Order: sequence, then C-alpha cells, then structure tokens
Amino acid sequence: MSPFLLLAVILLGYMTTWYLIALLFKRNDLADIAWGLGFVLVAWVSFYIGGQSEIALVVNVLVTLWGTRLAYHIAKRNLKKPEDYRYQEWRNTWKYFYVRSYLQIFLLQGLFIYIIALPVMSVNLSDFYMTSPLFVLGILVWLVGYYFEVVGDAQLRHFISIPENKGKLMTQGLWRYTRHPNYFGEATMWWGIFISVAAVTGNILLIVSPLLINWLLRYVSGVPMLEAKYKDREDFKAYAMRTSAFIPLPPKSDY
Repeated sequence: MSPFLLLAVILLGYMTTWYLIALLFKRNDLADIAWGLGFVLVAWVSFYIGGQSEIALVVNVLVTLWGTRLAYHIAKRNLKKPEDYRYQEWRNTWKYFYVRSYLQIFLLQGLFIYIIALPVMSVNLSDFYMTSPLFVLGILVWLVGYYFEVVGDAQLRHFISIPENKGKLMTQGLWRYTRHPNYFGEATMWWGIFISVAAVTGNILLIVSPLLINWLLRYVSGVPMLEAKYKDREDFKAYAMRTSAFIPLPPKSDY
C-alpha cells in the first residue's frame, strides 16, 4: 500500500474514532481537539514510515509543538463548559444530524488535515533534499506565527479571567492590531512549514497546504463563524471598523 494511502486510511480511522467518542459524550466540539492532534499523528506515522532524517525531525517537532499546544488549549477551555454554541446550533437545526455530523464535521475535517499536512508527509517520505537558506526562513516565519497564536490566546485568557471584563470585547495587546491574532498565527505557521519543506524538496505544489488553511480560517470556519456572534453589537462594529480582520495592521485612528 502506498504510504500516502495508508496515512489516509489511518486518518479515516482516527476521525471515525473521535466521532464515536463525540456521540458517546454528545459533544461534537471534540472535533476541535482532534484537529491539532490529527496533524501530530500524521507527522509521526509518516516519519516512522519514511527516512527519519534530521530535516524531517525539525519539521515534525514544529508540528508537534503547535498541535499539542492547540489541543490542550481547546480542551482546557471547552471541556469545563457546555458544547460550543456553533455545534449546538447545528445539533438543533441539521436534518439527518448524525450522518451529517460524521460527514461534514469529522470526515471533512480529516480531509482538510490530510491536505494541509501534505508538506509534513512529503518531507517525511522524501529521500531527496536540497540545501537552501529558505529552510531557516521558513522556521523563522513559523516562529512568528507561533508567537501570535500563543500570545494571542494567553492575552485573551487573561482578559476573560477578570470579572470586570465579562461581556466586553478583547481589544488590547495583539488584538489591537488584528481581530484574530490566533487565527493569523495558525495560518502563518503553515506558511512557514511550506517554505521550509518546499525549500528542501523543491515541491512548490505543496502551496495548496497554506492556501487551504488560510482560506478556511479567514473565509470559512474561522473569522466569519466567530464574528457572526457579534455582528449586531455596536462595540464590535466600532472595533471592526478600526481593526484589521486578519493580517496585523496599525489600527485606524479615525474611528
């Protein structure tokens, strides 16, 4: 069996297992925890199958730092509360809920993991590497993304922990320059991984990975879904007028 096909089968089993757990606990938001860990699984299985080079090891460590931290952060935030409101809404409105949940939440997410993880699988399964300073550049880009995601999450967590801030918008720190520093950071990390992997494998087609996650976070499951909750609030409208939605930019001063 082709290693790429084997990894697809493993991902299918992985997401199906999470679906069954979600059915047991009636929490489809467990898919958000499965997201980061799915990349870690694919990374190390493909590393074990492949040549286990030092270059691949570096990329796998980066993916593991991101995936495990994200899964822990989401689990710590979500599991002490009811199911995320977005999944509750789907639970209440979807026809053929169980079938649709499996296909549209878990299997679709598994497909996205597979496509986005292509640079990781490719570097792990490749037996040819080129020397390129762009490999280091990619790591530096990844570090910028990691900073935005980790610091953005920490700033938001601290803001929410203050009782006086209940019901208020987070508009400080990194959130002053982008309404979603964590989403921007996640996309940036995958651009960094793509740069590093493309630099040493020469496979430019792997750009589908960062393009996909950038599109998902900015236009599909990230920014639009989260901001729909706040779209009618006057304070959010003012915040949105002066603050970039995704890419960090100086806030507009005339609002």
